[in-house]
Amino acid sequence: MSPLNDDDIARLQALLDGLPAPLQPLDTSAIDGYLCGVLLQPRPVPAARWLPAVYDLDGRAPPPGPAADAIRALVERRHAELDSAIGRRDWFDPWIYPFEDEHGEPASPSDCLLPWVAGFAAATELFPELMAVDDPAMVEPLALLFMHVDPDDLEDADALAAVIETLEPPTDLAEAVQDAVRALMLIADVTRPRAPPPGRPRPHTRSPPARRTTPRSPR
Repeated sequence: MSPLNDDDIARLQALLDGLPAPLQPLDTSAIDGYLCGVLLQPRPVPAARWLPAVYDLDGRAPPPGPAADAIRALVERRHAELDSAIGRRDWFDPWIYPFEDEHGEPASPSDCLLPWVAGFAAATELFPELMAVDDPAMVEPLALLFMHVDPDDLEDADALAAVIETLEPPTDLAEAVQDAVRALMLIADVTRPRAPPPGRPRPHTRSPPARRTTPRSPR
């Protein structure tokens, strides 16, 4: 599948905007974060389980027809693109965009990342196995992502909140985006470890993880 270009992304957003009420679909930035949260699960999540939330976070089905089919095709292309990049630990451009606040001033890096992180958080709520991974290497990258949400949305996540308090906020959007992609790759090293080169021993396999509390996705 070919990567989505700007025209494809704009078409996807237009199709999402055209879905009828009471459906509340994710926007393109939230979809991108959501797909990353899906792809970083310790076990693969089939499309039949993750796709409904794209059309509506409560899982309500869209009317059958060309629009729903086109949304699925575009989102599955992005899913495949992200899956390949994460699997190879390659850089990719997340769908995170600058915008202006209500005063016409450039929004802060955290405000720009919030829709994307909200999508990631939605995936962790729907598929909690990711946040249940009990590995110290998960704390820093999760903190790099969830530092952009309201602290009140971090339910029962004291350890994560404590690490967030030690982090310096990004100076600009480019730095924030770089940190987000780096965080995803660090999480992938835990939940989707790459096979060792031929001739090297396989790393020690950890015991089954204990459950970790899940930050609440902003809605």
